Amino acid sequence: MADFDTLRIRAGYNSADHNYAVNVPIYQTASFDLGSIERARSLWSLEEAAGIYTRVGNPTVSVLEERIAALDGAHGAIALASGMAAISYTILALTEGGGNIIASQSLYGGSEDSFSHFFPRFGANIKFVKDRFDAASFEAEIDEKTRGIYIETISNPNAELYDIEELADLAHRYEIPLIVDNTVATPYLFNPIKHGADIVIYSATKGLGGHGNTIAGLILESGNFTYSKEKFPQFYEKSYKIRTRNNEPRSPYEVDNKGVLLTHLRAFYLEFIGAAISPFDAFLILQGVDTISERLNKQVRNAEKIVKYLEQKKEVAWVKHPSASNSPYKALAEKYFPKGAGALLSFGFTGTEEQLDKFFQHLKYFSYHVNIGDVRSLIVNSPKTTHAELDETHLKNAGIETNTVRISAGLENADDLIADLEEAFIHVFGT
Repeated sequence: MADFDTLRIRAGYNSADHNYAVNVPIYQTASFDLGSIERARSLWSLEEAAGIYTRVGNPTVSVLEERIAALDGAHGAIALASGMAAISYTILALTEGGGNIIASQSLYGGSEDSFSHFFPRFGANIKFVKDRFDAASFEAEIDEKTRGIYIETISNPNAELYDIEELADLAHRYEIPLIVDNTVATPYLFNPIKHGADIVIYSATKGLGGHGNTIAGLILESGNFTYSKEKFPQFYEKSYKIRTRNNEPRSPYEVDNKGVLLTHLRAFYLEFIGAAISPFDAFLILQGVDTISERLNKQVRNAEKIVKYLEQKKEVAWVKHPSASNSPYKALAEKYFPKGAGALLSFGFTGTEEQLDKFFQHLKYFSYHVNIGDVRSLIVNSPKTTHAELDETHLKNAGIETNTVRISAGLENADDLIADLEEAFIHVFGT
């Protein structure tokens, strides 16, 4: 297997298959000629993997899927129109017919709100653990209807870390998959599958794309997990839609026993719900992936420098990042994140809301908006924006304090970023 830095540029693409184009072409077409009745039979029986209709497959999208799967060491991947589509498809597919997912409560605001109020409308119940740092707390919530454990590898906004291997072992003892949102870390900083994760989710909008210009999501399947017929009967249900050439109905398990979830999602969810990523958006994400190593490396170093600066400021109540001097995650960061534990950090602002607004307005090199993983450095007050849908109880349970300010470090010069923060502090609080 080639090195990560080779795969991010080469994986999933052979120019000879695309008229020797150096860059991955954008196949901007709704559908594809079938060629002949015989070839149509091959396509519909899944004997040949090629374009039929862009909603369910497109060559540009396929390169993105294969490339990210290679970077993560996954059996396969499916690219979607957004990170929330990736989360929704995964939760709904695993809990078909009723079931629950055990989750940490320190999640992206949209994830937590949907887990609390939206998915239960469809019979997908989410059980939040009482102590997200204790595997026993996860185990206490598992019952006969549990269909997975869900966490973020680096939480948003507090950059919390978890013992992935311990949670993977726990999940597998109960024959359920470990699902991880690896958006903040990206495959460059952390490979969840190597540590036991079964399903990996990305908002490719963030660090994978890295330029703040595209909405996209991905679901990856390790190929290592066996879905039991008792817990996941939907994956064993035969369907004429994925029939053989001889018109014999098949189940997703029969089509690909290593990529059962992905087969199910592509055949039914992508077909019928249709959160398809466009070829152009897939192309833009691929451009970002080309430079992921250089981007993430500098962003992490910038974040670490900002953390050290903020720790010295009397106007800062606290700083949360695994590199912070008092971080409880240092051992986990050393074990799982040798390249650095992400470019996302948060700190407690000691002033009033009016002073915080004045602080934001004075910044020149930080953009005030809700994305993360951008080449630009971003800053936002999470309780009022990215997690605004959460009430006080949910914010407290997630460990998000009312004075939380989140920073996503970009690619600017670190000294310029620190000077920008310093000038804003002086502007608000004086010398």
